[in-house]
Amino acid sequence: MKASQYPRLLAVLALTAASFGVVYANEPAAKPAASAPSADDAALNAKVKAALADLKDVTVSSTQGEVVLAGSVASSGDADRALQLASAVEGVKKVKNELKVAGK
Repeated sequence: MKASQYPRLLAVLALTAASFGVVYANEPAAKPAASAPSADDAALNAKVKAALADLKDVTVSSTQGEVVLAGSVASSGDADRALQLASAVEGVKKVKNELKVAGK
């Protein structure tokens, strides 16, 4: 390779390296690994379960103030009551209803 070709080669290498930087800069950040429920989630779970103690077939899970109610209830009235009771618990930001009414 002639000495006069070095500046051109360096320019090509620099452009190639810069294009990799642009491509990787636009990649979405990796999602953090799923973590175990926090102490706050566990405490919120316990409070919601206590509020729904008479609804034996309802399960509760929560993440960062968002509560999911699942399982079965005897009537749509029980489902509505479960949603109201869970929503009233301090620290609950949102309640997702995955309850099934028995017999439907």
